Amino acid sequence: MKQFIKPTSAELEILGVLWETGPASVRQVFERLSEQKSTTYTTILKFMQIMHEKGFVKRDEKNKAHIYRAAITQDQTQKGLVQDLLDRAFRGSALSLVQHVLEAKPASHEELTEIKRLIAEAEAKENIK
Repeated sequence: MKQFIKPTSAELEILGVLWETGPASVRQVFERLSEQKSTTYTTILKFMQIMHEKGFVKRDEKNKAHIYRAAITQDQTQKGLVQDLLDRAFRGSALSLVQHVLEAKPASHEELTEIKRLIAEAEAKENIK
């Protein structure tokens, strides 16, 4: 299995835009991010070039304005980040991770219902083994 390379916070922001909007130019990503925080076009450009080298984004160079798209899915990224956090901060304990998550930010009734459904699904998979 290919080793997970963690995106930085800035890279996650850029990926978030690409996951939400789909393929986009540096200008389009810059415009979206500059609505939320102070940044420069050249900073976004440099980050996206680095992200291309790391394999986080793919670049279509056919037109004058290069179009970037996410090369990794949001799901892949979230799973990798959670696994890294689980291993490093919680010594692999899913119970400890979930306990801290629920203490840090209480879940809504709907979220708790979905969590219970996911637990039941995981138990059913475990019984099949």
